[in-house]
Amino acid sequence: MIVDDHALLRAGVRAELEGSVEIIGEAGTVAEAIAMIAATGPDVVLLDVHMPDGGGLAVIQGMKAAGRPARVLALSVSDAPEDVIELVRAGAAGYVTKTISADELADAIRRVARGEVVLSQRLAGFVLDAFSGAPPEPSDPDLDRLTPREQEILEQIARGYLYKEIAATLGISARTVETHVSGVLRKLHLTNRHQLARWAAQHRMVD
Repeated sequence: MIVDDHALLRAGVRAELEGSVEIIGEAGTVAEAIAMIAATGPDVVLLDVHMPDGGGLAVIQGMKAAGRPARVLALSVSDAPEDVIELVRAGAAGYVTKTISADELADAIRRVARGEVVLSQRLAGFVLDAFSGAPPEPSDPDLDRLTPREQEILEQIARGYLYKEIAATLGISARTVETHVSGVLRKLHLTNRHQLARWAAQHRMVD
């Protein structure tokens, strides 16, 4: 189910996802979302974080109170630490930003449906810091240009894994990995994987 207070965005997400995942409905308000979740029992709720009447947090709390919890994948324009931490603490199984591609979003939904947690390396760092009591690290504007999947692959590249090894780990093809790497190189204005590994270390993505 798609939950977002902007009808145009819901229509766009539906159009991008149709054929990749089954969409059983959509809601534009907190109350509508809670009622529809209770009535239909979706496997995954694709949930906007910032909505009137309490936003995504109110939806999660309401569906729990109704006795019909579902796995939640938060989809937001914000990757502020406080937003990520609040939704994960409430029970969200994943958090992605609206810069994500349609293929990556469909993949994230399927992973959440399988019981996986979907967070980019940086967003996962926010959550770990929150639960350990450490203050969240400031946002990195260079890293923010990369999608969660690109960050995931960049981290694997920096750890020295080959394309085929990364593909096997992530359940995608080596060609898809190569496509993502090309996108990362273009966004960061780098030319090879050795520069990528050095960049990842400088930005504390790996030890």
